[in-house]
Amino acid sequence: MPLLRFLTVGALAALLAAAAPDVLTAQAPAIRPPSVDSVPRPAAAAADVGSVDAILAALYDVISGPAGTARDWNRFRSLMAPNARLMPARALPNGGGSVTMWSADDYVATAGAGLERSGFFEREIHRTTEAYGQIMHVFSTYESRRTADLTERPFSRGINSIQLLKDGSRWWVVSIFWDAERPGNEIPSKYLPR
Repeated sequence: MPLLRFLTVGALAALLAAAAPDVLTAQAPAIRPPSVDSVPRPAAAAADVGSVDAILAALYDVISGPAGTARDWNRFRSLMAPNARLMPARALPNGGGSVTMWSADDYVATAGAGLERSGFFEREIHRTTEAYGQIMHVFSTYESRRTADLTERPFSRGINSIQLLKDGSRWWVVSIFWDAERPGNEIPSKYLPR
């Protein structure tokens, strides 16, 4: 009986070993996020998404406005690819960093009321870009004020790292990852107007 058990275990081990290469090389099924065509989004104005300049101008414009003025959040959503992410970086007391990840709807729910309540005007003051194929990476240096008065000192400055996709007919915002200027994290001169 021990010999039979040994042979059975041995045969099972040999079978598993023979099948192992197939198991090890088998590809996991690809997880496909929704394409820009598969998730309903509010229709974008062609003037907002026809070029990189246009979509960035629309992005800054749609979040900006005086206190007490509602933003056009459907316009905001129309700029975003399905599953787009908006991600503020935060400095931690230990010198490290953390990130919060929002969908477009999360951003509206989390930040929207504050932008409308306090007044918020953000504008781009410098830009660098890198492009390849259908993708564009934009480092967009910004200034934030409570009013549209450019003589008002900005209460915040920083850099928006924006990833864009050209789908053949329009541009989409895929992600925005940003960090604010603060002591010890000054904006380098190469990302400021000359």
